[in-house]
Amino acid sequence: MAGDSQIQERKRAESMTTMNRERGITRTSLIGVAANIFLSMFKALVGLASGSISILLDAVNNLTDMISSLVTIVGIRMSKKKPDEKHPFGHGRIEYFSAIIVAGVVIAAGIAALYESILKIIHPVIPAFSAGHIAVISAAVVIKLILGRYTRLQGEKYKSEALKASGADALFDALLSMSTLLGICITLFFRITVDGWIGAVIAGWDMLKEPISSVIGNRPDSAVSRAIRKTVCEHSPIIGAYDLVLHDYGPEYAIGSIRIEIPATMTADEIHRLTRHISDEVMEKYHVILTIGIYAIDESHQELRKSIHRTAMEHAGVLGTHAIYIDDTEKYITIDVITDFEVNCEVLKEDLEGHIHEYLPDYRVEINFEHNYTD
Repeated sequence: MAGDSQIQERKRAESMTTMNRERGITRTSLIGVAANIFLSMFKALVGLASGSISILLDAVNNLTDMISSLVTIVGIRMSKKKPDEKHPFGHGRIEYFSAIIVAGVVIAAGIAALYESILKIIHPVIPAFSAGHIAVISAAVVIKLILGRYTRLQGEKYKSEALKASGADALFDALLSMSTLLGICITLFFRITVDGWIGAVIAGWDMLKEPISSVIGNRPDSAVSRAIRKTVCEHSPIIGAYDLVLHDYGPEYAIGSIRIEIPATMTADEIHRLTRHISDEVMEKYHVILTIGIYAIDESHQELRKSIHRTAMEHAGVLGTHAIYIDDTEKYITIDVITDFEVNCEVLKEDLEGHIHEYLPDYRVEINFEHNYTD
């Protein structure tokens, strides 16, 4: 009964944490909506009054940021739908998919803005600026700096990639507004226009900066992957943990796999209890469903494994080795070698096999090359 009570209490605590996260993300996004509406209105008025395309594009940029915040709110709510037969892992990825929608809006706005900027470059017109215009843009820079800092901190607090991206976006928007301010100063003091060029930069950046890498597939968060490895390696008698791969289904849910080095003398029952205990702990701490594979390590070959490891590490581009298995009966050696992404594995394989054969000439060597998919 005590165990059931603890489980229920943990579930209630997790439910409250999820609710607080949703409320925090929604609140932060609403603040972003309000701030961007305010900035967009004032910049649009200044841009129309002065005839400045760069200020008008800055206003459009704030408008797309507002849409981003609204989509984040809708995305976080839809992502909380319960799993169903068609989506057994839940709907958490909707929170990421919302970024693709925002990217589509930004690209459409960016194409139109880039077109207007090109016209300004071909047919430049010196805008009419005043001290009031400079004051508005200067205030926008300060507001965006504060908003970006706040949003990014809230994103880190609630582990929201959407908020962290919005915070970084706001900070970069402050830089773009600074470039607009610089353009105004150049126009006022030197009577030349760089307005169209600055507008083109703003439009071009908005077309490219959205989460292209998220669509391709981002590297998992370093802090999370290192924490999972640390948790796994704390269990005795694990020798090492490698090949961690994580696929997220939302900020609070992921599926992964890892391989552990364990003594070859462990029984199937011991391995079962060990891996079950690890998977339960990782699920409780990190909300990751973890599949665990094993590498059997024969302690009698410890010195030979060290020699093979040293030989491999002498080659440029080799980051590490593991799963070194030596079969004296069949006379073969298997080794997993971690390399950086620039290494020519065919050349490295031939070179490494040659070096190992120098002191183990009768053994067949099988090398499996891998990359670090997580930190």
